Amino acid sequence: MTGGIPRTGEAPNPMEVPALNIERLLVVTAGSAAAAMMPYWAEWLRLSYPELDIKMVLTHSAQRFVTQQALAGRLHRNGEVMLDEWPEHEATARHVELAEWAQAVVVYPATFHFLARLALGLADSPSLLACHCTAVPVVVAPALPPGGLESTVFQSHWATLAARPNVVLVPPGPGVSLTTGRSEAWVPPLLPEVISLLERRRAELETSPAARRPLTTPASFVTDLARP
Repeated sequence: MTGGIPRTGEAPNPMEVPALNIERLLVVTAGSAAAAMMPYWAEWLRLSYPELDIKMVLTHSAQRFVTQQALAGRLHRNGEVMLDEWPEHEATARHVELAEWAQAVVVYPATFHFLARLALGLADSPSLLACHCTAVPVVVAPALPPGGLESTVFQSHWATLAARPNVVLVPPGPGVSLTTGRSEAWVPPLLPEVISLLERRRAELETSPAARRPLTTPASFVTDLARP
């Protein structure tokens, strides 16, 4: 079990709802105990942004803490909840649909494992492949077990993701470990703070072409690949 108890269970002040200038948001929830709060946050998103279309994706491990039905009930007609898998008989590519549909992606909470897979470029689920294949902001808010933040492996993956122009990393804060009962786990901040960071980065990418410029242009990259 990763993550822990969030720093506060209080509802955010409705007057402090941050701006969010998009119409379509993809929310990926991984298997931290903090995922148990996602029905609350799904309803907060729906009430705070009535015009926002939301798709939520649950990883396999997230289903230990929250159900697809619990989230769908909070979204009502404002969105859709799906599992992070390719249905056996689906005629279309789910990762392509997600990448083309989303105007922003929030991974909340992101487990140690999910963050590592994202940093390593693994693409064994629709949400991961969509994150790799989109230029929109991808906000990653980790929830970590005791010792997770100090791990050299985690710090290496964090540095890798920090180098990606469209990735926004949200530092976790202290939380109570459900295993030890001590304040030695790490939890993501409240979702409004994450949304605020998302909007800031979205605006930067929109107004500054240099902010999203890759190290090599697509044309030069393809040319390099074609060389014998």
